[in-house]
Amino acid sequence: MSEIIRKEHNVSTLMYHIVCPAKYRRAVINEEVDKKLREICIGIEAMYEIKFLEIGAEKDHVHFLVQSAPTYSPEQIVHTIKSIIARKIFEAYSEVRKNTMGGEFWTRGYYVGTVGEHGNEQVIQQ
Repeated sequence: MSEIIRKEHNVSTLMYHIVCPAKYRRAVINEEVDKKLREICIGIEAMYEIKFLEIGAEKDHVHFLVQSAPTYSPEQIVHTIKSIIARKIFEAYSEVRKNTMGGEFWTRGYYVGTVGEHGNEQVIQQ
């Protein structure tokens, strides 16, 4: 559930729907990788002001519903999520790196959209 984020000089409820496709849409996200990906997201929450409200993994892409403080741009949020997840997945599963062409987990592109104050899993299913 989203929360109102209170800072010294602002109050916000910024939420983003982010979709990150795997490189060349390869089917590299299995049940084991999905579980690890979710663990990594918990670590990201602890290090950054990024809260994962929903995570929906498919074989070749992942949907994230995230909330963040206004100190991060959507581009910074996506870059943080993609870089940390890719590095840690490759560390844990060397076979995943072998299954991606060029040794990259994510494609360069992504989708990001803002979500209203009452966003939830139905938003990312559309």
